[in-house]
Amino acid sequence: MKMLTTQMSGLLQRIAGREEEMIGMTARLLAQATAGEGRVFIAAFGELGAVSANALLGQEPLGGAVHYNGEEIDGTDRVWILTRSASDQEALQLARRLSEEFIPFAALADEPEDAVGNELASLATAYVSLGVKRGLLPSDDGGRTVFPHALAALFVYEAVRMDYEELLAEFG
Repeated sequence: MKMLTTQMSGLLQRIAGREEEMIGMTARLLAQATAGEGRVFIAAFGELGAVSANALLGQEPLGGAVHYNGEEIDGTDRVWILTRSASDQEALQLARRLSEEFIPFAALADEPEDAVGNELASLATAYVSLGVKRGLLPSDDGGRTVFPHALAALFVYEAVRMDYEELLAEFG
């Protein structure tokens, strides 16, 4: 338990230090839609649906956010794509479409395993990396275990939500 706590704490501290600027950019991007006439779509894939559930149904939801279900999106809207892997084909398909339609969007994901390039990051207006490169703890078989993508994403969500609310309070 102590080792897990230490490793989780280290992961969250690395995200906070390394991704602070992109977290702020994500909040600003999403606030543009809410302050204007647009909608904030949460497009969560895989286990990062936990963030969508929290953003829409949690005790402190992201004001003005709606779940993305394939609706038409226009230039007043903003989208936050959340996926475990930046190479997730469904997330990339949405990112490509948004990019082609010149709709700004934010993305949260882990780096692709192939390390050839990160298309999702290059398409996104703001991109936050989860930084979960391998399991946090050694396993009995010599590998690694504990891949806390959802927990790290929930941490980023809370940081974005706090900045977002602060920005909207400034808009009045």
